[in-house]
Amino acid sequence: MEVLYPIQTMDKNLDQQRKRILFRAHRRGTKESDMVIGGFAKAFVVGLNSAQLDRFEALLDQNDPDVLGWVIGIDAPPEKFNTDVLEMIKNFKNEL
Repeated sequence: MEVLYPIQTMDKNLDQQRKRILFRAHRRGTKESDMVIGGFAKAFVVGLNSAQLDRFEALLDQNDPDVLGWVIGIDAPPEKFNTDVLEMIKNFKNEL
């Protein structure tokens, strides 16, 4: 019987979370959101730590028009979504 060490389990959980995020980020509902949010996920999700993945997933739980408005600067995000991950997405959008 193989013994799984906590780090292996954690890595497996993070890999599953990354796969879930990639799927959700590329199926947002609008072409603009798919391009910005999906493109960001494809480029950066592997490098995000556990806390950042959680913050990214929290953004994915929000409505597309709201998140896109925060990313392009039309609306100010609520404090709980004004995170490093949102800033990373904004910077990514500026490079498109």
